[in-house]
Amino acid sequence: MSAALEREWSRFTPRQRIGRWFLWLGLVAACVWAVRSIEIIPEFLADAPEQMADLLVRMWPPDLGHYRGGVHDALIETLHIATLGTVLSFTMAVPLALLAARNVCRAPPLNALANLLLVASRSVNSLVWALLFVAVFGPGALAGVLAIAFRSVGFVGKLLAEAIEETPRGPMEAMDAVGAPWGHRMLKGLWPQVQPAFWGVALFRWDINVRESAVLGLVGAGGIGVALDDAINFFHWDRVATILLAILVVVLVAEVVVTRLRKRLI
Repeated sequence: MSAALEREWSRFTPRQRIGRWFLWLGLVAACVWAVRSIEIIPEFLADAPEQMADLLVRMWPPDLGHYRGGVHDALIETLHIATLGTVLSFTMAVPLALLAARNVCRAPPLNALANLLLVASRSVNSLVWALLFVAVFGPGALAGVLAIAFRSVGFVGKLLAEAIEETPRGPMEAMDAVGAPWGHRMLKGLWPQVQPAFWGVALFRWDINVRESAVLGLVGAGGIGVALDDAINFFHWDRVATILLAILVVVLVAEVVVTRLRKRLI
């Protein structure tokens, strides 16, 4: 009787084990297919450590004297591109977030349209946006600002819409009950609840945009990427090292500034 009552514990059922086996088999097959499709040349892989060591030797020591004449102004322009692009993205993302939030806009077609625009913005990389705007407006910082802005709209709008939908309905319903106009409900009932999320998203997105705007110049959209592209094209590897160090310092400083501002605002 006791032997009949004994049960052997198993973490997965037979169906689950077979499913996991097929999942791993599919992942391995996908990796093999990807490796065969990209046509990796073994000779290049074997030679890569030597080429990397040679490149590092050429980059050392960095040409720090090049910073004042060829890096500083481009670096400041990169910060301007990131800042203006972030501000412009919020001017477009806030209305879309209000339309996408189902507890604010109760028209399903408008919700679907706003979500479609947010997805379309996120689906295009910032470099692709930059190429499009360079073709329209020509090379320069304007194309970089618009590329950063249109890339950020989907990210900012999605997070703000989710933050709006997660707010408690009590304050909004109370103001609606006393006949407060729509603008007052948004300003007094909704804004205090989403304000921490708003500033958190703004700082986080600006931090990301500083990093992204550093490479937009590679396609002609202004900023320090232009100086980096010129240095690479003319094989001035000591100047490349200086530019990369400048980008690293700016990214680290931006990280510290964003962290401290976030602690003070949230």
